[in-house]
Amino acid sequence: MNLGPLGVWYFLESLSAKDAAAAAQRIEALGYAALWIPEAVGRHAFAQSSWLLANTQRLIIATGIANIYARDPAATAAAQKTLAEQSGGRFLLGLGVSHRPMVENVRGHVYASPVKTMRSYLERMAKAPYMSVQPPEPPPTVLAALGPQMLRLSAKMTRGAHPYFTTPEHTAFARKELGQDAWLCVEQKVLLETDPAKARALGRAAAQIYLGLENYRNNWKAAATVSSTPPSPGATWRRSGSACTRTRTRVRRTSASSRSTPRACRCRTGRCSRRSLQGARASRLGTRDRPRVALRRRAAADTESPGAEERLQQRAVA
Repeated sequence: MNLGPLGVWYFLESLSAKDAAAAAQRIEALGYAALWIPEAVGRHAFAQSSWLLANTQRLIIATGIANIYARDPAATAAAQKTLAEQSGGRFLLGLGVSHRPMVENVRGHVYASPVKTMRSYLERMAKAPYMSVQPPEPPPTVLAALGPQMLRLSAKMTRGAHPYFTTPEHTAFARKELGQDAWLCVEQKVLLETDPAKARALGRAAAQIYLGLENYRNNWKAAATVSSTPPSPGATWRRSGSACTRTRTRVRRTSASSRSTPRACRCRTGRCSRRSLQGARASRLGTRDRPRVALRRRAAADTESPGAEERLQQRAVA
């Protein structure tokens, strides 16, 4: 499985099934290698993956992530192998323990020790019987991982990790914990917005949701980046700058999101951390663009560096 340098992490819940398939086809036509989809209280992650795989030819569909509390290990193992076999090896299973409110308040389960629970789940998946046609090769799994223990478990029992809502500094930390051989599939939020005030407002609105969840808050607190309480809508984020030596583009970043020109957006998600990333995904923060327009703008950003457009086109027809 070749995830390529960049993928797309996208909420498709506001689209009809027909429009979601069209969006996946558009992403494939633009040359991206993978589309990552979440699972929360909308569509079933595996049913949605099946639909998208059936309506594309080369695009990898990855769950980012499928909640282990939503189904037992045998059901997950069977779904993973079924989708991998049906698609010719284009399905990537991203698994995660989700969050306490989702598990206890929404699903009615007990949220147990994340690492211990995930380890047991993976062990039971490996032992689950599957009496059908096997996929062309063992299908890969990655884990939603932020802290060192889950990152190490990712490297030990799966192909790698899928960090979400983190900074580029966390990516360097994750690579150190994972080692050089594991996949590091990082979600990095980006904004195609040059106005600082608008960008920060959009960034705060997106961050407000996640900072109410203890897993993300604890990860940020461990990095000494945010306070112990979620910021108010008018709060000011700590900002820092980073320069990409390849493009000599100065980038201002706000929290976990990148805000600048299309060239700088590519710099933040691709060039700067190329040695650390495996199929990095850019997820779009709030924008008024329609999905097709947003994808076209995102592709323009990703192809602005010399030779990048040709590389994406080559992947699209390979």
